[in-house]
Amino acid sequence: MSAFRHGYAFDPAYGYSKEDLLQIGAPEEPPGFSDYWRRRHERVRLLSADPTVQPVESNHPEWDEFHLTFRTSDDLNLGGWLLTPKHQPVTRGFIVAHGYGGRQAPDHDLGLEGAALLFPCSRGLGLSRGGNIPENPDKHVVHGLPHRDGYVIGGCVEDVWMSVTALLELFPQAEGRTGFVGTSFSGGVGALAMAWEDRLQRGVLKVPSFGHHRLRLGCSTTGSTRALARYAARHPAVWQDLPFFDAAVAARHIRQPVLVAAALFDPVVPPPAQFAIHNSLGSSGTLFALTAGHFDHPGKDDEEARLRAAVTSHFSLL
Repeated sequence: MSAFRHGYAFDPAYGYSKEDLLQIGAPEEPPGFSDYWRRRHERVRLLSADPTVQPVESNHPEWDEFHLTFRTSDDLNLGGWLLTPKHQPVTRGFIVAHGYGGRQAPDHDLGLEGAALLFPCSRGLGLSRGGNIPENPDKHVVHGLPHRDGYVIGGCVEDVWMSVTALLELFPQAEGRTGFVGTSFSGGVGALAMAWEDRLQRGVLKVPSFGHHRLRLGCSTTGSTRALARYAARHPAVWQDLPFFDAAVAARHIRQPVLVAAALFDPVVPPPAQFAIHNSLGSSGTLFALTAGHFDHPGKDDEEARLRAAVTSHFSLL
């Protein structure tokens, strides 16, 4: 029985207890998975981001704010924001990515002191809209399928790598002290990116998507997961390529410490898919179990405050 009253026609807990969720594994790794991603990473690492920043008028007492643009793969430009501390030197850096809801402004309250915070918008979304990539999440999540090299999610992974390049071109002193924060859409993309990116030393993945595709696409959901499930049902040949974009499979290759905030109840990203990512991390993973994800509930504010404290603690070792 679900922990909350809700109006969904399905159970967003899917009948799993926390103990059940902790037993979920990842699907089998497709042949050539590691080589495929290593080749993509090696190619992207050869590129320069050439970031440019423009000051934004802001009265925030702690942060200077900038609009940011930089180059990514496929001859595209990305937009976003940059925050730098007013009263401290920059000694570390973070890539703070967004979900399919997009980002309208940077977050000034992450509790990450002494850091440059880069808030990139993934290709086709927000300040990076364009390039013939649809911005609607239901269309974005299937864009480029069924072609492995053309699937937009692979391009979004490359955007994370290029975000790191941009950050380190701007702040070379942050090398060796760089972290990643991803939520939902970007949590899954972040797992795919961190598996091969040794310039990221720590990560936080909140309610991460793209884990255990076979399992999650078999669950009743809302949002982009439902759109991808419908596409896969109409185009079964996609299963030749979709397993290469499984964040739970990629998580087996992550060696950096990662805090995973996985939800026990979530109508958008099924909890078993989230836990498949956490469980695949093994000793690299630390779990923060959320009561619910993508859902308002009475204890949400308190839970979010405790999660922010956990994130600050996790990154204090950078």
